[in-house]
Amino acid sequence: MESYLKENFDVEPKNPTEEALKKWRSAVWLVKNPRRRFRMVADLAKRAAAEKKRRKIQEKIRIALYVQKAALQFIDAANRTEHKLSQEVAQAGFDIEPEDLAYIVRSHNNKTYDFHGGLQGLARKIKVSLRDGVLSGDISKRQQIFGCNRFVEKPSRPLWMFVWDALQDMTLIILMVCAVISVGVGIATEGWPKGMYDGLGIILCILLVVLVTAVSDYKQSLQFKDLDKEKKNIIIQVTRDGTRKKVSIYDLVVGDIVHLSIGDQVPADGIFIDGYSLSIDESSLSGESEPVNVDKKRPFLLSGTKVQDGSGKMLVTSVGMKTEWGRLMVTLSEGGDDETPLQVKLNGVATIIGKIGLAFAVLTFFVLTARFILVKVVSNEMGTWNMTDGLEILNYFAIAVTILVVAVPEGLPLAVTLSLAFAMKKLMNDKALVRHLSACETMGSATCICTDKTGTLTTNHMVVTRLWVAGETKEIKSKEKLRSTFAEKILAVLLQSVFLNTNSEIVKDETGKTNIIGSPTETALLEFGLLFQSNYNQESKNVKIIKVEPFNSVKKKMSVLVALPNGKMRAFCKGASEIILNICDKAVSEDGDIVQMSDEQRKAITDVINGFACDALRTICLAFQDLEAGSSSDDIPENNYTIIAVVGIKDPVRPGVKEAVKTCLDAGIMVRMVTGDNINTAKAIARECGILTPDGLAIEGPEFREKTVEELREIIPRLQVMARSLPLDKHKLVTLLRNEYREVVAVTGDGTNDAPALHEADIGLAMGIAGTEVAKENADVVIMDDNFKTIVVVARWGRSVYINIQKFVQFQLTVNVVALMTNFVSACTSGSAPLTAVQLLWVNMIMDTLGALALATEPPNDALMKRPPIGRDVNFITKIMWRNIIGQSIYQLVVLGILQFDGKSILNINGPGSTDVLNTMIFNTFVFCQVFNEINSRDMEKINVLQGILQSWVFMLVMVCTVTFQIIIVELLGTFASTVPLSWNLWFASVLMGAISLPVGALLKCIPVKSSTDVGVFKQHDGYEPLPRGPDMA
Repeated sequence: MESYLKENFDVEPKNPTEEALKKWRSAVWLVKNPRRRFRMVADLAKRAAAEKKRRKIQEKIRIALYVQKAALQFIDAANRTEHKLSQEVAQAGFDIEPEDLAYIVRSHNNKTYDFHGGLQGLARKIKVSLRDGVLSGDISKRQQIFGCNRFVEKPSRPLWMFVWDALQDMTLIILMVCAVISVGVGIATEGWPKGMYDGLGIILCILLVVLVTAVSDYKQSLQFKDLDKEKKNIIIQVTRDGTRKKVSIYDLVVGDIVHLSIGDQVPADGIFIDGYSLSIDESSLSGESEPVNVDKKRPFLLSGTKVQDGSGKMLVTSVGMKTEWGRLMVTLSEGGDDETPLQVKLNGVATIIGKIGLAFAVLTFFVLTARFILVKVVSNEMGTWNMTDGLEILNYFAIAVTILVVAVPEGLPLAVTLSLAFAMKKLMNDKALVRHLSACETMGSATCICTDKTGTLTTNHMVVTRLWVAGETKEIKSKEKLRSTFAEKILAVLLQSVFLNTNSEIVKDETGKTNIIGSPTETALLEFGLLFQSNYNQESKNVKIIKVEPFNSVKKKMSVLVALPNGKMRAFCKGASEIILNICDKAVSEDGDIVQMSDEQRKAITDVINGFACDALRTICLAFQDLEAGSSSDDIPENNYTIIAVVGIKDPVRPGVKEAVKTCLDAGIMVRMVTGDNINTAKAIARECGILTPDGLAIEGPEFREKTVEELREIIPRLQVMARSLPLDKHKLVTLLRNEYREVVAVTGDGTNDAPALHEADIGLAMGIAGTEVAKENADVVIMDDNFKTIVVVARWGRSVYINIQKFVQFQLTVNVVALMTNFVSACTSGSAPLTAVQLLWVNMIMDTLGALALATEPPNDALMKRPPIGRDVNFITKIMWRNIIGQSIYQLVVLGILQFDGKSILNINGPGSTDVLNTMIFNTFVFCQVFNEINSRDMEKINVLQGILQSWVFMLVMVCTVTFQIIIVELLGTFASTVPLSWNLWFASVLMGAISLPVGALLKCIPVKSSTDVGVFKQHDGYEPLPRGPDMA
């Protein structure tokens, strides 16, 4: 079976090939209900059509941006006249039509832009202050006139559509036809109402199955709808009512002042107000990969594009479906998401079992019909046929079709969807937003996590605790005492460096409280600056900023060029201490004078940096350079700087991270720290977290890059920390781990440059707070609280999903084997099937919809993280599962066989209705065997299957409902279900025989079977011995 599944039903979790997707679709066979089975499967035809449509729109946009623009320059602005304002717009107080406003940015036409008075003119026409932004009281009015920032989405499917989908099951349709004929023939032969009971029972049971199925599918669809909405929700920084605020992208309105920085998505069409080195990637819209520089000469910004470099502010001019991105977004959701590997694999399992089931159904029908005809031949009645005979054969056909209903496990692939929907909802509550379904599964197989340090392992709440300046190290405690130790000249240039060389903002909220909006490192530096100078605008008041080079993870520094009041130019630079120190050749003396830096001074500063780093402090170096007066160049110099200070910033390890790392190590998941920080800082934090052990290796990015492939093969198994790394180093490490060592790699990232590594990894984990939109878009899971503990929660749920599906498959295959064999053997030996069509439909619902609900939604337990990862190429149906399936099937078949052939004498069942009582007893025992086997399936390896059962409320609810409805079927619905009420001692016997499944299951688990999980993660390291790891070894 496994070789067949690997050959035909094997797809990659991420970016599967079109060929693999088509291959498994062509291999699927005997699908009872394609509409339901493939509801969560990508529609390749729709997707291709949507891709074609998307490219067409992109081409139109490209032509509009790069071709038509040239022609538009010939339009004389003087010939243009303003469109007459509609009454609605005029009454709202605006002076421009929404369509005219949208056209300005969409057409990129400077002539039209100038015609409307440029930036100031447009601001006047849409009644907004470029300093204070939109007033909160105007928001609803603006949404009414200019529209909301939402795109057209398909409406949610109502419940009746899911009922209709469930009714498309071919076998159920055949059964309904049989039931209708049965009602007609029954009434004709047996009269009203007795003749209609058999057929009506089937119809009622079908309706119950359809209703339960439809409600389950409908609830899943609502969960996915909520998650999809959350995925698209982006938090935007705007200026409103004169203060800086964070709002949802859905709440953005025309007139909003939006703040943009590297990695952000432009949330709407707009006009550039001001900024520095703003470079925009428009490839998502136009398909053009070349970034576009946006400035006051080319001020147009399009929704859906990404900020590649720089920062700036924009005025929103059109939102929602009035933007090109809005039209494009409609095509992006067409065709659905790729199916997950488990969904595909279980479609394969369903296909194999379906073929076996079809063979049994056909054989059962032929055996029953042959026996019936043989009896007629022996009785010399072949010449006389009546309607009762026809009804009997129709009943045989209904039983055969019902066997097919039970045999084709349509619920197997859908159980994956149910389990994933449940896990995704729970993970959302645990601060993890799953963007791609397959990530839930894959995370259960993760063998390695490459994690960032800042904000993930640490709190990201940074405070300056130590400072080196003018050859002296100072502890930051009392500001008065500290201030007295500085020369005025040193303090002046230090504060200039802090307040001028920053891309963060100090703002006041509605209550007048001072807030700093920016990265944690910038916030720490500004808070330090505010200790000495509360008037933060003082430094920038008389200074003009000429050019800004924002911080990025490649340069690891930020620079700014300013014009001072005396006419001189000054450049400020800050960043990674070693990098800044290397570009400095001078230092500030105790008196504030600039002196040449000696080799001894350089070594002393290096020792200070290493000393700070060894104490787990993040080190930032500040430097400046005065340029010649009258210098015409606005290029920021790359060297010859004067070092001002080295700042030591404390970023404590998050509470619970050490325990979370230990949990990963116990679970066979190797944790590697990949950070841009100083190696000594990285090592100190890694030791504190339990990541770096005495035998582990810490390496710097430049050294890692210089090593050959052979050298890397030698060191990677021991590599635990990589410091001063570039995003490309992370990408290289992930690629080597995946390709050379066949590891299943999860990697964290927050910057724009992390996108390649996030895309390459098996599971990309983007940070929700510190992460850019580019990083989130390339990730599979967004960690909303940036906490390493949440990553471990995702791994727990990933394992839970996989194990839950295995439990459900084990349970369903057992029911399949027993139901098929019982009816087939009985048909061959006695000429009748002990389980009727109605009873089999009820059994089908127990094992399909209700079974999936019970087992596929079990919450994870701690034991899941005390076993090795599942691995990349293991068999899905393991030897342990086969042991349990075969053992339970043998027990149930033996019990039901004894009841079938000798039940009357054993149970002392006598009298005219003894056969009906025995058949009811067989049905009741069979159902209770499944109920207790469902409990058995809660754990495939441990004897104690009752542990935590009360915490799983869904499981308990399903159990109670199943038992309650079984009592109702037997005791009250006998007319429709072909059952008769049982005495209390027969009820006791039924439950007891079912309950014996529990000790049988315990005995089976004592039979030793080599588990596929015995192959631990470290056997993938080409025979390397596992390292002694964990916090205790740190």
